[in-house]
Amino acid sequence: MRGGKGGLPRLAYILAIVGGIVMVILGVLGMLSFAVMMPFASPIGGFFGSGIVTMILGIVAIVLSKRVSELLWAVVLIVIGFLGGGIGGLLVLIGGILGLLSRFI
Repeated sequence: MRGGKGGLPRLAYILAIVGGIVMVILGVLGMLSFAVMMPFASPIGGFFGSGIVTMILGIVAIVLSKRVSELLWAVVLIVIGFLGGGIGGLLVLIGGILGLLSRFI
């Protein structure tokens, strides 16, 4: 991670990876038809089946979490967090925003 060893980039990394793991777990549960009611709904869940989409987006978030302090990947993580929905998507979204802020602070 660029931008130093501590502080904001580290927090962004942790939020993005935890959010990605939560998204993968909820995606697997959604695919197994264990409906888990979350406070936020996925904006694309009705079109593709939220379980598969959430799981794929969670895997991408986990992979990109190492590069959260780079401008392009922080924006990609923000989009993934918005599309993923749920508490995991919210964590990825916040991690992407913090990664974006750490780039400019």
